[in-house]
Amino acid sequence: MPSDIMIGFLGFVLLLVLLAIRVPVGTAMLAVGAGGIWLLHPRGDVAVFSTLAGESFSVSSLYSLTILPLFVLMGNLSGVSGMSRDLYDAAHAWFGHRKGGLASSTIVGCAGFSALSGSSLASAVTMGRVAIPEMKRYHYSDALATGSVAAGGTLGILIPPSAGFVIYAILTEESIGRLFMAGVLPGLVLMGLFMAAITIQVMRNPDLAPDALAKVPIRERFRALLRARWIIGIVVITVGGIYGGVFSAVEAAGIGAFLAFVATVLRGAFRWPEIRKALGDTLASTATTFYILMGAFVFTPFVALSGIPDALNEWVVGLGAGPYTVLILCLLALIVLGTFMEGFAILVLTLPLLQPLLEGFGFDMIWFGVLMVIVLEMGLISPPVGINVFVVKGIAPDVPMNTIFRGVWPFWFAMGAMIVLLILFPQIALLLPNTMFGP
Repeated sequence: MPSDIMIGFLGFVLLLVLLAIRVPVGTAMLAVGAGGIWLLHPRGDVAVFSTLAGESFSVSSLYSLTILPLFVLMGNLSGVSGMSRDLYDAAHAWFGHRKGGLASSTIVGCAGFSALSGSSLASAVTMGRVAIPEMKRYHYSDALATGSVAAGGTLGILIPPSAGFVIYAILTEESIGRLFMAGVLPGLVLMGLFMAAITIQVMRNPDLAPDALAKVPIRERFRALLRARWIIGIVVITVGGIYGGVFSAVEAAGIGAFLAFVATVLRGAFRWPEIRKALGDTLASTATTFYILMGAFVFTPFVALSGIPDALNEWVVGLGAGPYTVLILCLLALIVLGTFMEGFAILVLTLPLLQPLLEGFGFDMIWFGVLMVIVLEMGLISPPVGINVFVVKGIAPDVPMNTIFRGVWPFWFAMGAMIVLLILFPQIALLLPNTMFGP
């Protein structure tokens, strides 16, 4: 009879195989988790059915998870109402006249839209449809145009509200509000690093962005900003309300979705076909996320029963490696996983192993959550999977895939620089949550 650890190891291998052949993440984790519990638990058959029923009900009735459909709906309504276009136009007015300004405007627009949608794919699709034709009109290189959209979209899982932070919080039992606040400053710094990457590229090779726009008068810039008042106001109310302690993250999601609906009606954009599509997309996205979490909540007890986390902890301690050596090795492993696995799959697969290990070394899991989300961002634009790259390819079918991947590399290194900054200066992530909630 194989040992518990061997069964656990084989379970991980089977899970990777199932994911490699494109079995849905939730289904793969449910199957492996249930099979592992049946093998390891003294009363396997009873434990399997008890875990499947109990964890499925627990996930579907978890109050904190109501934040997901509300924020997804808020993002979908902002696209239907045209607020996302107003946001891009405002960024365009302020940054478009600079060298490479349209690409920088795209980054700013993606960051602003991320504060409504919480989704990297939604950010890339929404801003890409607006920005790529504009950059083509001014003869931007295909690599810079598509790369900026693919990279800018990744800010959707770092700048709150972030679906990645919600999943991380549920799996690690950390505060969603603290994680949201922890993502604000790193998100803004990373936005600045992306814009710096664009500036450096264009300075080295002006042909990447040959045509510059005329400088918009300051009055017109403020008018463009005024036209984007709805989306700016919703972001300020929701994020500012969480930081000010006026309402919780879940309440902020409800208020934001309501305000987005009001904006849609007042802007004359309430058309039933578009609203029905927004609702359908929200339900589909929410159902997928809930199903993944159900699988994770069944897989995690199997991992615990196998004894792998304890064995891994003992093995690492036995090596005598320092805390930051272990941290860097963990981050490198996550970066490698990101090249061929989807982000949510990485979260639910690795956190049961990494959390006890890193907590044993005294690392702050809120801070590590920000690091992990940035690593997941890197995976969104890393070959060969690079989901955001495939999304951008759908928007710009005439651009070869290798051109898009060539365009994202400067932004990938900017993310690497952000990770180094966070390791050297943890307060970039911890300042706001510690100010709001206390250390």
